[in-house]
Amino acid sequence: MASSSNAPRKVDDPGRLAGPEKAAVLLLALGDEQRRLWEMMDDEEIRVVSQAMVGLGSVTASAVEKLILDFVGSMSSTGSITGSVEQAQRLLSAFLPKEKVETIMEELRGPAGRTMWDKLANVNEVVLANYFKNEYPQTVAVVLSKVKPDHASRVLGALPEDFALEVVMRMLRMEPVQREILEKIEETLRNEFMSNLARTSKQDSHELMADIFNNFDRQTENRFLANLEERNRDSAEKIRSLMFVFEDLGKLDPQGVQTLMRSVPKDQLGLALKGASDTLRDLFFSNMSERAAKILREDMAAMGPVRLKDVDQAQQAMVNLAKDLAAKGEILIADGGGDDELIY
Repeated sequence: MASSSNAPRKVDDPGRLAGPEKAAVLLLALGDEQRRLWEMMDDEEIRVVSQAMVGLGSVTASAVEKLILDFVGSMSSTGSITGSVEQAQRLLSAFLPKEKVETIMEELRGPAGRTMWDKLANVNEVVLANYFKNEYPQTVAVVLSKVKPDHASRVLGALPEDFALEVVMRMLRMEPVQREILEKIEETLRNEFMSNLARTSKQDSHELMADIFNNFDRQTENRFLANLEERNRDSAEKIRSLMFVFEDLGKLDPQGVQTLMRSVPKDQLGLALKGASDTLRDLFFSNMSERAAKILREDMAAMGPVRLKDVDQAQQAMVNLAKDLAAKGEILIADGGGDDELIY
């Protein structure tokens, strides 16, 4: 009788998997996105996880889904497994050198982004301005020339006026910056600014999960959110809210904007747009008749100062309405990927 030990392994219960095997399953489920995680591992971690991946065998779809749900639940649980900076640091310290742990934790706590300029784009403009106002105007000019124009404009607006004007003058006269100088500025930002920022910041596990969920297709996203809602409604709602924000309405095509506006009370639209960026305001105004846009502008001006809480509520109501309309197929919320590109 032939031995069954050579039969391909089939896993339908993730509870039977060891830690490295669970990590291997999650990495395989992420597809192309897993490359960024491999880059963060050291040689020993890569060896252990790779070995687990080779011997993994077949894992059923239900086992993969249960493992991911368990992972999501554990990150937001109040039980013995909590996804926190402190827990991660304690775990890493058990098998990595102290210097390596500090580097990894600063990356985790700090703003998202692969390059220094990507990271700066995710730092609040007021925080950046408070740091920059003590730097040389020429240094600030170099940095602002490297970040996106909309973020640079907000940082300039948050700087003291005289200092900001000096930075603008330096930017106007700026010549190509030598690579050595640019690298020195990056190093200074990393050592003096990002490190301090990382020590006072914590990465929200719900933001991480929202990024992962955003990469699901719509059907998978809905299934996971529905299942998560049964286990932890608060976490599901928090992740859902982080996946689509008011400024994302700028991704709507003209027909979508007009459909949304027909469903929003005019006073609520005006209140929501009071706190919108100029770009988003212009998008909505450009999809109205000239007369309707003029009336709405006058109504917004007549409101005078409004409470931030009221603006947030109006904007969230519009976001929720947009999601409902998208679920019904009445509007399309594009995420910038090729699958949602519109062809006329």
